[in-house]
Amino acid sequence: MTNLKLNLSLLVGVVLAAALSLLAGRVWIDPLTPDTHNAALILTQLRLPRAVLAVTLGAGLGLTGAAMQAYLRNPLADPGLFGIAPGAALGAVLSFWTGYAASPWLLPVFALIGASGAMLLLALIAGRGGGVALFTLAGLMVSSLAGALMSLAISLSPSPFAMTEIVTWMMGALADRSWREVTIALPCTIAGAFVIASARRSLDALTLGESAARSLGVDPLVLQIQMIVGVGLIIGSGVAVAGIIGFVGLMVPHLVRPLTDRRPSSLLLPSSLAGALLLVVADCLCRVLPLSSGELRLGIALSLLGTPFFLHLLLRLRRGML
Repeated sequence: MTNLKLNLSLLVGVVLAAALSLLAGRVWIDPLTPDTHNAALILTQLRLPRAVLAVTLGAGLGLTGAAMQAYLRNPLADPGLFGIAPGAALGAVLSFWTGYAASPWLLPVFALIGASGAMLLLALIAGRGGGVALFTLAGLMVSSLAGALMSLAISLSPSPFAMTEIVTWMMGALADRSWREVTIALPCTIAGAFVIASARRSLDALTLGESAARSLGVDPLVLQIQMIVGVGLIIGSGVAVAGIIGFVGLMVPHLVRPLTDRRPSSLLLPSSLAGALLLVVADCLCRVLPLSSGELRLGIALSLLGTPFFLHLLLRLRRGML
């Protein structure tokens, strides 16, 4: 399948899935007879911003997953590996811990500050001459530090209510999100996508190895900064508005890679579209599943889907098929 046909097919799928997500939920809306009580309010203030947010976050997660796998040359790389997602989560946890999360804008501000701090720490540790291996280890260190500090914040939670809010938020979800969250995530995701897209030729060259990439004119420091800034903007803003949603960036590139020529530059857009499609469909299913306890958390659903997929990749890697 050519890239154009693949991208068009995925785009049509995203549009159809998003349209269906506007109708599906606890209250189903018939498009032919939209006489449901408060149907217009439900569509414009609840489901439309949620659908836009699902497309935005899914596209960002798919794009960063493909970019990271190309940059680290590791098929098991995931956006959380950089430590930026845990840094953003730590910032949000601190907003709950201090009580500032009660203000509608301060939770995402704390999360973005946490993501920025993780980006800065990552850049300082990796340094100017740090290669991909050092960069990966630095990301793992930042992730471990952020995880330890989150556990400490939970264990020292000032009240049971704060602890419950922290744990629930960390599960990841798009429920009860509004246009406010869209105005935070959409501009940051678009900006991050432009930064990553500007590095696509360098990522292609990197497939030949670091030495060969240098000989082709790739500046490792510039590429490192592009990846930190691009991934930081996308993942930081996503975690800021929806909590931790994992495995999308891991799964999507593997699903679309066999349909492309396998060059990183050819994989970025299909991964972005496929990520949007996956997140919209998953969020729609979470809404309509008949659970007595309420809506299934999106982060939990994707973890249940992503864990066996990750195990499948490990088994393939063991057999030398990746």
